[in-house]
Amino acid sequence: MGFQIANEPEADKVLDQYPFAVLVGMMLDQQYGMEHAFRGGWKVLSRFGTLDPAAIAAAEPEAFKELCSRPPAIHRFPGSMAARLQELAALVDSRYGGDVTRLWSEAATGKELLKRVQELPGFGKQKAQIFVALLAKQLGVRPEGWETVAGDYALDGYRSVADVVDAASLQKVREFKQQKKAAAKGAQ
Repeated sequence: MGFQIANEPEADKVLDQYPFAVLVGMMLDQQYGMEHAFRGGWKVLSRFGTLDPAAIAAAEPEAFKELCSRPPAIHRFPGSMAARLQELAALVDSRYGGDVTRLWSEAATGKELLKRVQELPGFGKQKAQIFVALLAKQLGVRPEGWETVAGDYALDGYRSVADVVDAASLQKVREFKQQKKAAAKGAQ
């Protein structure tokens, strides 16, 4: 079946073929529509020619920033996100030999997986929990204890991008987020 997060067949195909694109999408999923964030890897691949972390890390920063800023940009803040993407790529290259799947395949427990994800630039606790849930629900990566560290994101339902498998679930997740935002505003 494959990913259906980007809501754009070519971009979803890139998510299926390039595990690093999934990590890039999660990194970009911040103050930006989730389906647009998960198109980021596809945009970089189509413009830069590769999603190899070493090549991205080694790219000249200003040229890479320009490539990421070209409409449609990879994010609403393309400059800062281009720099963060290069930082992420450098970490994946140095720590995991450029093989992003080692980030999750070498984690013996859910706790270790969460810790590894939280070490990535731009991944706070909540984003790391969502990514752990996405790995479990969409890629079958389920080290012992993953449910505990993912918290409510491990539950069935439509809480996050981890639960997006088609256009209908994307809409349900969006509605859930809007309800949470409205409830938080009401509590203020």
